[in-house]
Amino acid sequence: MNTGKALRLDRIFNRNTRRTIVVPMDHGVTVGPIQGLEDIREMVTRLVNGGANAGLVHKGCVACGHRSEGRDFGLIVHLSASTSLSPFPNRKALVTTVEEALRMGADGVSVHVNIGDENESVMLEHLGSTAERADYWGIPLLAMVYARGPKIRNEYEPEVVAHCARVGMELGADIVKVNYTGSVESFAHVTESCCVPVVIAGGEKLDSTQDLLEMVKNSLMAGGAGLSVGRNVFQHDDPTGLVRALHHIVHENGSVDEAMRLLEN
Repeated sequence: MNTGKALRLDRIFNRNTRRTIVVPMDHGVTVGPIQGLEDIREMVTRLVNGGANAGLVHKGCVACGHRSEGRDFGLIVHLSASTSLSPFPNRKALVTTVEEALRMGADGVSVHVNIGDENESVMLEHLGSTAERADYWGIPLLAMVYARGPKIRNEYEPEVVAHCARVGMELGADIVKVNYTGSVESFAHVTESCCVPVVIAGGEKLDSTQDLLEMVKNSLMAGGAGLSVGRNVFQHDDPTGLVRALHHIVHENGSVDEAMRLLEN
């Protein structure tokens, strides 16, 4: 790994635990204005105060989230997008470049791929070409890889998720983001089949905070490298407290019960 990529990964991962808490805030392009992200800068401050490692945004939000004080915060610029209003919402298009993200000061870039979609080949081409540019410039690439399409019956099925992780890794991603499969044993199959860090997605908003904390804890026990969770964090009643609880689990190997007490207090 080149020095530039290693230095930037240290701004996304905790170098002592080799784990990360990433909060994606790219939802505005997909679904429009969303509760919790009305003021990006305020939300970033709340996440930083809780101990999150990095945020993920589209290019137009970089300036909106930049702060002039407080702890540093890793910046991942998302390169691909689609909207829920499109007749093909799962077909992600590249909307910026690695070079533009670097000019903005990004520590990493990300690309979204939906395998199984009718436009899978286009998204795979985008992932492969972006990996080449990211490696050339020494910037880490996070691949969000999900299974969504006519042949997909269950996008959380362990073999399907393992396939997603493997696609991201084999096409050059430095970090792979996939769905959690529901158990330590099944998710261990995913992480063991992938030689780069695997982080879990949050998906739709969960019914309880404890469910989220237990999912994160179990993913770590299975060899996961942390989380990249958006709505379940920034739409929480207390995002700072929740991130603090997640930090206790991810970076301090704390228990779910300890994290819940930390949040409640």
